[in-house]
Amino acid sequence: MKKLILGIGVLLLVFAALTYWSLSSTAETFKTCEILGMPDVDKINFRQYDSVLIAASTLYEANGVKTVMQGEQYREAWSTPIKVPILFLNEKENPLKILEEGGGKQTHSLKLQKEDGTLMTLRSVTKDPSPLVPKIAETLGIENIIVDGISAQHPYAALVVAQLSNKVGVLNTRPQLVFVPKQKFLSDYNHKYGNRLFLLEYETEGNAKWLQLKNVDSLIDTDDLQELKIKHPSKVELSTESLVRARLFDLLIGDWDRHAKQWGWAIENNGDAVKAIPLPCDRDNAFFNLEGVLPSLISNNAFLPEVQSFEKEIDFLPGLISPFDIYFLQDIPLSTFKKEAEKLQSLLTDDAIASSFTVWPQSIYELDGEELIAKVKNRRKHLVAYATQFYHEIKKSERLTTALKGSEDIEMTKEEMGCFNCTDK
Repeated sequence: MKKLILGIGVLLLVFAALTYWSLSSTAETFKTCEILGMPDVDKINFRQYDSVLIAASTLYEANGVKTVMQGEQYREAWSTPIKVPILFLNEKENPLKILEEGGGKQTHSLKLQKEDGTLMTLRSVTKDPSPLVPKIAETLGIENIIVDGISAQHPYAALVVAQLSNKVGVLNTRPQLVFVPKQKFLSDYNHKYGNRLFLLEYETEGNAKWLQLKNVDSLIDTDDLQELKIKHPSKVELSTESLVRARLFDLLIGDWDRHAKQWGWAIENNGDAVKAIPLPCDRDNAFFNLEGVLPSLISNNAFLPEVQSFEKEIDFLPGLISPFDIYFLQDIPLSTFKKEAEKLQSLLTDDAIASSFTVWPQSIYELDGEELIAKVKNRRKHLVAYATQFYHEIKKSERLTTALKGSEDIEMTKEEMGCFNCTDK
C-alpha cells in the first residue's frame, strides 16, 4: 500500500511539474500579427503595397511538453503566413467614418459607417484575453492556461462559415480579411488598431440595404427586438424556420457560443406587422478544437458542458442548450426542426461543403481543410437525429426567470421574461 501511495504521489508531482512547465513557457498575454520580411514595420509606406504576407500570431507556438499538456489546437494556422489585402479606411471609392470602439472582452473592434449610413465593424483576429485572467492566475504565473485557450479557435473560421451560410440560406455578416496599417485617419486609434489583422464585416444593426432582402430596411439587436415585441405583441413575429435552421447550422459547425448578443435581426415589414429574420454574428468559436490534457480536464461536461471541441459527432448536446434557445425556440414544433434539418442536408452537398473551404489560402486549407470537411459531412449525416434531440432538450427545459444576456435593463414582467411569444398569451 505504501508503494502504491508513493507511486501516486510521484505521478502527481510529475503531473504538477509538467503542468507548471507548460503554463510558464509563455509569459506574454497578448501579441499581434507578424509581417514577414518587414522587420521595422513603422517605417514602411504601405501605400506602395496592395497586400502583405502575415501570420495571425506566433504567440501560440509550442514545444513538445506544451503540445501534450495544452494540445495542438490550431497553433499552425495561427503562425502560418498568408497573403492579406491592405485596407486604408478613407479611400475615395469607399470612405468609412469611425464611430466608436466596440466593447468586447477579448476582441478589439471599431464601429464604422459608410456614406449611405450602413454600419460596419473591424474585429481583430488576434484576441486579448488579459481582462479575463483572474488575479490568482497572475500571482501563480499560470495565466497562460487562459491565454493559450485562444489557440483552440481557428483564426479564419468566419470566412468559411460565411460561405457555408450562403449555401444554406442563413444570413451572415460577410466578413473580409484585411490588414489595416497605421494611418493618419486612425488618429488616436493608431496605437491600438494600426498594423493589425482584422475581419471587416457588416454590423447587425442599422441600415439593412446591404442584405438586399425584399421589404427589409433595418437591423436591430436582440434587446431591441424584445422591446418591440413587448410594445406590439400581436404585430411582431419570428421567422421560425430561419431561426431553427440557423441554430441547427450552429450545431453543424460546432459553434457552441451563441448567446443573445451574438444575433441581429433583419426586420421585414408586412403592412402593419413585422417579421424578424435572424442574423448570426461573431463566429470565433466555429470549428473549436480543444485538445491536450489540461483543457480536457477543465472543459469536461461536469464543469463546462457548453465548451465542446468540434468532432465528427456532437459529444454532449444537452450542454449546447442556451437561454437563447429556451426563450426563442421552446414553442416551435418538432416538425419544423426536422424539416429544417432535412433542408440543410439537401442544400449542403459534398461539393457545397468542399467549395466553401476554398476561400482559405492553400496553406491553411492544407493544414485543416480536409479534416474539417470530413467532420462537417459526418455531422450532416446525423442532423435530423440531432435536431430531434435538440428539440426535446429545449422542450423539457424550464421557462427562463432571468433576462437574456444584454437585456438586463429591459423592464419585463416575469411572463415576458419567460419566452418570446409569452406576451401573446
